Parts: sequence; structure tokens; C-alpha cells
Amino acid sequence: MNFVEKEFIPVLFGNDINVYSVARAFYEEYKVKSKGFGKALQGPCYRSKMIDFDKVDKLDTPEILTEALNEYAAKHTDKKILAIGCGDSYVKAIATSRDNLAENVIVPYADYAFLDSLMDKELFYQLCEKHGIDYPHTYVTSSATYMNAEPPFAAPYILKPANQVMYYEHKFPGQKKVFLLDSLEELQDTLNKTYEAGYTDHMIVQEFVPGDDTNMRVLTSYSDKNASVRMMCLGHVLLEEHTPYGIGNHAVIITEDEPQLYSKFKALLEDINYTGFSNFDIKYDSRDGKYKAFEINTRQGRSNFYVTGSGHNIAKLFVEDFVYNNPIPEDISRNEHLWMVVPKGVAFKYAPSYKAKMKKLIKDGKYVNPLWFGEDNDTERILRLIKSQIGHYKKFKTYLGKK
Repeated sequence: MNFVEKEFIPVLFGNDINVYSVARAFYEEYKVKSKGFGKALQGPCYRSKMIDFDKVDKLDTPEILTEALNEYAAKHTDKKILAIGCGDSYVKAIATSRDNLAENVIVPYADYAFLDSLMDKELFYQLCEKHGIDYPHTYVTSSATYMNAEPPFAAPYILKPANQVMYYEHKFPGQKKVFLLDSLEELQDTLNKTYEAGYTDHMIVQEFVPGDDTNMRVLTSYSDKNASVRMMCLGHVLLEEHTPYGIGNHAVIITEDEPQLYSKFKALLEDINYTGFSNFDIKYDSRDGKYKAFEINTRQGRSNFYVTGSGHNIAKLFVEDFVYNNPIPEDISRNEHLWMVVPKGVAFKYAPSYKAKMKKLIKDGKYVNPLWFGEDNDTERILRLIKSQIGHYKKFKTYLGKK
């Protein structure tokens, strides 16, 4: 790979496809190598030539992250260090540590108290009401109220934690990222197991919006330092993962244009003076023909390369705004482009109604799997990637059936 020295170094926290996708975006735009810190070296980052990776235990603890980041910044005082979290716990650690970080570290996040407030579903849905954004009926329970849960809507229910970081610190048999529960009894039983395992934060109960994966949408936006929305890219999800811990993770996306959605979410973000990347989970409800917003994530999403691959490089937004202090032209995605992180055979089999469209986009060169990058050609990495990709056939057969 042909690396170029720049006045900045991207420092990425995490070890999953999010990290790899951001590192690839930086390399494609600036030919820079990223520094990676994570709790384990595994997955797509393993032996990547684009990432100089260090393993650090308990890295998502603010004190430990601060120590690792400051130590690295001290070795590169001639560079601007752009600290980017590729998971909620890392964004929290970076944002809460800003006052203790070295002078050459750039933190591209708003104050964490503000970011954390947006995780409050009640506040988020108030903002949705204000801007004409629809959302599913929602009920919030806590450690004090969970024993008598009474959602004001009928089953089936979607159940998920308000605090994913804490949730995964308290394991229990049958734990999932998101639950689909068919009765009040199942809901109560799952809440009991969650809180008895030691979880103490809120749990979110929502009405189930019917429809398969193809009803899902993901909206990624970038708001500059002046809180002006400069980039928006909507993805139509065709397929998601369905393993217990991976459920809801995007597997196949086609970008598309929905001007009304862009307008409403732009108004919401600018109303609250939001800065940085935001990521919204949305589902189309065929019962009333409306798009229902589930939540906001205050960072670039795991599937962020669907944005870069379609022509809107996310690394360039970070750098132009925070390193070079340049004005960013408005860039609203209108084109169709295919992104996937599973083999084509899996995509065609489990999203058959879009098979012809996917094949056409692939034929037209409007396609990317971010994990396959010709220049990142370490033999061991490629062999591991092949094994992982083949494994998707078994996973989807196990959780979605033969079809």
C-alpha cells in the first residue's frame, strides 16, 4: 500500500467492521494509515495493512482510553490526532474525557451530557413529534417498575436495552441484542431475567412494526461544527443479520432518495444544534404507509461504508471540518448503490425480490463489499475473511431457514 504522510492521524477505537470501514475511507481519500486501539485484535481488522493496531484491556473505560490516547499523542506532537469512536462506549469515553486529553487531540463530538440526553427515548420522541416524524408506540420500564410491566399496546413487543454498554456487562442465558416477544408473559419473563442479571438502567418496549428486513431504512447524516447538516445518505436495508447478538446488524443495503425524510430529519438535527455524525434506524409501516423512527445513534453506524461507497466519503467530512476547518458543501445522496458484507449468494437467496436490482448494480459497477479491498492483501487476513464469509451461509440457514 502506498501511504502518504499528512498533518493528522486518524485514531480509531474498536475492532469491528465499523473500524475497518472508517480506516478504508481514510486510506481511499488521503492514503493515510490509521492507528487502531481495541480490546481484541480480531475480525476484519486482523492483519489489515491499513491499521496499526494495539490491544488494550478495558479500553472503553475513560481513564484507560485517556491514558492510551495521550501516550500516543505525546509520541506524535507534530500531528493532529483525530479520535474517532466506533462504538457507543468509545464515543462516551472520548467525549467525557475531552478536558483531560492532550492539546493535539481533536474530539469531533458534542458534550457527552447532550449526546446522552438524546438516548432518552422520551426526549427523542418529543423531538419527532415536533418535526412531524412518526415513531412506534413506546413504553419505558426501569429497575423500579419492571416487575409490573403494562405497555399500553398489545403484543407482539420489541424489547431492547436503553444502555447497551451496561446490558452486555450483565450476561444471562438467552440474552439477545433485541427481543421479539409474543405475549405479556414472555415480556415479563425477559425483563425479570435482564434485571436479575444485574442490569439497572431502562428497558425500551415498543410495538412491533410488521414487515421483513426490506422494510428497514438507515439514515446517516453529518452536521458540521456550526450545526448545519451538510451530508445525508439514506439506505434501504434488504437484509439484516439474525444471530442472537447480531440481530439488526445490516447485511445488505441499497442507497435511495426520500426527500421528505431528508427534510424532516434535517430540521430535527438543526433544531437541537447537533454536530457530528448521526445515524437513525427507521422502518416503513405498510399499515399506514409511514416511516417510523426507532432511535438516534450519535456516531457513524457499523454499516457506514454504504455512505462512502456511494460517493460520500465519511473520512473527508471529519478532516475537512475538524482538521482543515474548511466549509463543507451540502451533499445529499440521490443515487442507487449496493453495499453488502455477506456473499452475493446469501444476498440473492435471502432478499430474492431484489435479486435482479442487485445484479444490475453489480454489473454497472455500483457495488461494494468493504471487507474485500484489493490493496489490503495479507494472506492470513484473506483466508480468515474467506472462512468468515462462507460462515454466513450456515448462519442464515440456521436463523432464517432454507428458503
